[in-house]
Amino acid sequence: MIERLQKYLSGAGVDSRRKCEELILQGQVWVNNTIVTKLGTKIDPQKDTVEVKGKLIKYKEKKYYSYILLNKPKGYLTSLSDPFGRPIVLDLLKDIKERVYPIGRLDFNSEGLLILTNDGELTHALTHPSKEVEKVYIVKVKGIPSSEKLKTLSKGVTLKSNYKISPCNIYLLKITNGNAILKMKIREGKKRQIRKMSEYIGHFVLKLRRTQLGPISLKGVKPGEYRYLNKEEIKSLKKII
Repeated sequence: MIERLQKYLSGAGVDSRRKCEELILQGQVWVNNTIVTKLGTKIDPQKDTVEVKGKLIKYKEKKYYSYILLNKPKGYLTSLSDPFGRPIVLDLLKDIKERVYPIGRLDFNSEGLLILTNDGELTHALTHPSKEVEKVYIVKVKGIPSSEKLKTLSKGVTLKSNYKISPCNIYLLKITNGNAILKMKIREGKKRQIRKMSEYIGHFVLKLRRTQLGPISLKGVKPGEYRYLNKEEIKSLKKII
């Protein structure tokens, strides 16, 4: 079956589709002993020879995918490795034999819902801006932002260095010990977006937890624990592709 090179690579478990596209553009992918740098190049996995960084990528007739829901605790990197030896989310999946990758990321001091999979096509869909997949966060900020400030954020703002934030939904859930607990629903996934939004209105984030990604909820999974997604959950995610 003819398919695009980056889709084949992600499906073979090389990395997420976006990372595979970067490998192609960097000239690290060979097809039939020839470097390929053009995205969208089509191949026949049963006939063509594909190599990444000199390693042969073998064609597999059928790929079995794994989908894991992790409640990431604070103090773990959403990364496959760390040169400084800091804890990574894969350290929490010691009983998982499959090689899986995080969909998106939560920074070191953030916690909550993280999906890991070896399904490159799904990873691409859930992280691509055009899909506008909703993400829900519970955010504790220092102090109590006024309704005017929250309204300003919800309409969309432009931060420093032309960092544009699209309109979103923000709700004040409660006030505790002089600090506010907010629920924020966004359809973007920019780096440190929630923290930068909060800083924009003068209220620094004290705690950040993601509770939902698309149709998938964190409910029932304790910090540091994980489970496989069930068939209905996987089906609901596939609708996004």
